[in-house]
Amino acid sequence: MSYKGYLIDLDGTIYKGKDRIPAGERFIHRLQAANIPYLLLTNNTTRTPEKVQEMLRGFNIETPLASIYTATMATVDYMLDQNKGKTAYVIGEAGLKSAIAQAGFVEDTEQPAYVVVGLDWAVTYEKLAIATLAIQKGAIFIGTNPDLNIPTERGLLPGAGSLVALLEAATRVKPIFIGKPNAIIMTKALEVLGLQRSDALMVGDNYLTDIMAGIQNDIDTLLVTTGFTLPEEVPHLPVPPTHVVDSLDEWGL
Repeated sequence: MSYKGYLIDLDGTIYKGKDRIPAGERFIHRLQAANIPYLLLTNNTTRTPEKVQEMLRGFNIETPLASIYTATMATVDYMLDQNKGKTAYVIGEAGLKSAIAQAGFVEDTEQPAYVVVGLDWAVTYEKLAIATLAIQKGAIFIGTNPDLNIPTERGLLPGAGSLVALLEAATRVKPIFIGKPNAIIMTKALEVLGLQRSDALMVGDNYLTDIMAGIQNDIDTLLVTTGFTLPEEVPHLPVPPTHVVDSLDEWGL
């Protein structure tokens, strides 16, 4: 089956941490050569779209900024849509914090309208304590993405979802998740790409996020076993992906 456009995960699919996945690079080049539209859809909130673009350049991939849509961008869009106030306490890296600040939100450590939690390489107990107290006071609790782990060249490290899970345990408040597999980011991504669900294919390496994003939002899926979900796990997945490949070189456009 041919698709009119692709939603594509990055880490574990196009590259892995700081390591190349040559088949991933070739996949993007093939899409570009065929003039097939694509949107690089990442749950990573530690990098700005410009940094993502620069990193991809290091993997021999030139792609326009308009082809990159991050969980950070979807989080800001969601917060603006809610119109609940312009204060926030953010646990996350510079990419997340700067985007939220640029959208007009001011940091409040006492009683913010929102607590936003993404991956933070320098998280501390105090940051988690401030977030816990703010959520207990009624702040809207947002998790940028539910990824419990992130694939790196070192192995599977704790992801943003692990920090969110700690705060959920401490507050007994369920977060609103923005990133894959949730509908918020998928609906917006399809709008950006300008496609109907039936015309798009979600490509990724993580069954719990990328593939479930497709399954839960009526989008066909392509699982590539170069990252999080291993080949031996595929026969036991509760709902099978639409397609499975060991390498994106195997996929015909």
